[in-house]
Amino acid sequence: MKKTKKYDAVAEVRKIREELSLKYWGRHELLLKDLKEARMAFHIKQKALKKG
Repeated sequence: MKKTKKYDAVAEVRKIREELSLKYWGRHELLLKDLKEARMAFHIKQKALKKG
């Protein structure tokens, strides 16, 4: 008695995880660079929210 889902979040997360694993597999430097950029962008947004 399963209902059909319009959107399957678990399948979407699995798809994204697979794409990212292919992108970063064996490219440790690229992963660290992208994480650093994301961290900086997050901190900039947080500072803007605290000021505003």
